[in-house]
Amino acid sequence: MNSAARRSDARVDHEPAYLLHSYAWRETSLIVEVFTRDHGRVALVARGAKRPTSHFRGVLTSFCPLLVGWSGRTEIKNLVRAEWCGGLAPLRGDALLAGFYMNELLVRLLARNDAHEQLFAAYGQALGELARAAQPAAALRTFELALLRETGFMPALDHCEDGAPIEPGARYRIESTRGLVRADGGGDELTIHGATALAMARGDFADARVAGESKAALRQLIRYHLDGRPLNTRRILQDLKEL
Repeated sequence: MNSAARRSDARVDHEPAYLLHSYAWRETSLIVEVFTRDHGRVALVARGAKRPTSHFRGVLTSFCPLLVGWSGRTEIKNLVRAEWCGGLAPLRGDALLAGFYMNELLVRLLARNDAHEQLFAAYGQALGELARAAQPAAALRTFELALLRETGFMPALDHCEDGAPIEPGARYRIESTRGLVRADGGGDELTIHGATALAMARGDFADARVAGESKAALRQLIRYHLDGRPLNTRRILQDLKEL
């Protein structure tokens, strides 16, 4: 690799991003986790960000579209610029909690430096819908589905694991490692109607039964891929039954 290529590899400018999480590092700096369009989840050091005169102060805000730049070849790189690019209406109430829930999912389920351009677009769309919607449930289901698909964790919803077509009136289990399996017997296992699976495949969560069954099924898949480790935001959201 020539020197020009090495310099290009070490520096990124004007990259669309959203802040997912930040925490203190040393006395005056922050480590920030950002979700970027072309580089996926990236960890950056915002040096001096806690100083009153820092140009990062007030800019590194969750749920605001950003343009960021960084340099370095180590896993945690140096943030060299950050600026707002456009605006979204602020999230409030349940929508704000839902936004933090989405951020935590991205931090927990996305590997660093793995680009997901479609998921980046889905995240931005979900934020816009959360800002407008009185009830954020449909936006959350759509985002959860997009996240599971992009990470390869979402099984096919339009046919069984053995290739058989989905019957709307039948009931199915979603098995994390196999896919949809017809549930002919009883028992306490989580099942969904075939009509729900087909609606999920279309991204249609308008029907009340579809909304309820898809919420339970998607959360089951997410819990499996988190290895059972609880989400901090779920501890807050668990009492908000409408989500």
